[in-house]
Amino acid sequence: MLADLYLAYQVLVLGYFAVLNLLYAAFSLAGLSMVARYARELSELALKDLLEREAYLPVSILVPAYNEEKTIVESVRSFLALHFPEFEVVVVCDGPKDRTVEKLREAYALVEEPVVFRKAIDCKPIRAIYRSLRHPNLVVLDKDNGGKADALNAGLNLARYPVFCAVDADSLLDGDALLRASRIFLEDDRVLAVGGTIRPLNGATVRGSVVEALRLPRGFLERMQIVEYARAFFSGRAGWSAMDALLIISGAFGLFRRQAVLAVGGYRTGTVGEDMELVVRLHRRAREQRQDYRIVYTPDPICYTEVPTDWQTLRKQRNRWHRGLWEVLWAHRAMLFNPRYGRLGVLAMPYFLFFEALSPVVEVLGYLMLPVAYALGLLNLEFALLFLLLALGFGVLLSHLAVGIETLLFKRYRSLWERALLLGLGLLEVLGYRQLLAFERFLASFQVWRKRGVWGEMTRKGLETQQAKRP
Repeated sequence: MLADLYLAYQVLVLGYFAVLNLLYAAFSLAGLSMVARYARELSELALKDLLEREAYLPVSILVPAYNEEKTIVESVRSFLALHFPEFEVVVVCDGPKDRTVEKLREAYALVEEPVVFRKAIDCKPIRAIYRSLRHPNLVVLDKDNGGKADALNAGLNLARYPVFCAVDADSLLDGDALLRASRIFLEDDRVLAVGGTIRPLNGATVRGSVVEALRLPRGFLERMQIVEYARAFFSGRAGWSAMDALLIISGAFGLFRRQAVLAVGGYRTGTVGEDMELVVRLHRRAREQRQDYRIVYTPDPICYTEVPTDWQTLRKQRNRWHRGLWEVLWAHRAMLFNPRYGRLGVLAMPYFLFFEALSPVVEVLGYLMLPVAYALGLLNLEFALLFLLLALGFGVLLSHLAVGIETLLFKRYRSLWERALLLGLGLLEVLGYRQLLAFERFLASFQVWRKRGVWGEMTRKGLETQQAKRP
């Protein structure tokens, strides 16, 4: 009896990973085609041509900030230096406990203005509004603490322009990121939102708030995250975008039509997955109203952000991300398997339930069952090898594909040594690193209803440190 049950379990697990790998292959092929096409178009689309276009949509850059005194001044400087005809930077200080507001006041000669604005979305009280004497397009809000989503809603209330860009306070943008991303709204008025690629800032050469060159960081965890980010964007989001079923736009960098976001009530507070939840809600409303729309990912508009350098911070980050995924799936469970929502309801949402939210449960239980089956004399060597091959081997291929796109198509890492090292890291990722993160996501699946809607804090090294490291 026990042997029969274990045999059925083996068949289920192997079938699960076989289907998962087939889906990964489909996403990767669709994503590769999309990224290659974009790379060809990019070579023909000169920055000069974008700058000389008379038509453009002005953009409000919303920067929610909480305890960001180490990075905020340089980050804002990088936003103000963007190549774009008309934009404003709205920094929302969400009741920080450090000197974030004071640093901004000192660096940018801020003067207080009357707190007058149209409150289109509810948010925590705003204590003060400041405008820079040196940069008239820089506005700083000081408000009561309400979390990241509430801070973004406050920024939306003050934003003046039809498109807004939500960006993390510890991030830097490529100088032409807005030009390349915002053109998509002009070229297709159906577009509601555009997501770009996020790359780790750690190890980069930064001068004057500009990322001059990417270098691999020295830390093992930071290097592993470079491989992870490449796979997530070039194999995952590119594939979903190619199939018009993109559910995630990173909270670190995304552009949205302001009116569309106001129409769905802004960002939802009380969740740790506010970025994904907003995108799903935009999809849901558009589908329910039978609107012809698009939500897309574009590979090149680059945002650089600091990634965790220690295991404790990384563990908490991934735990928070996974709880956010579960919250979104629960909040929008009516979309699951519902043909009313097209491929979102019958493909994307079920995929994220079975192969993202539940995958760490299946994977961790699979690892735990191997020694148990061995101790009971039930272990089948062929099953063990197939399990490891399906669970781990295909992930290595995906990592190598994503790293190849990163290094060959976009030429972000020019050193042959760094390219070879990234490929090697794709192999090392499955030997311990992946299992530790899978276990953390496994735990998060049972902690989903706690610690909701709070800021995810991370120890910052600061952009000053990034610049000092490399002459």
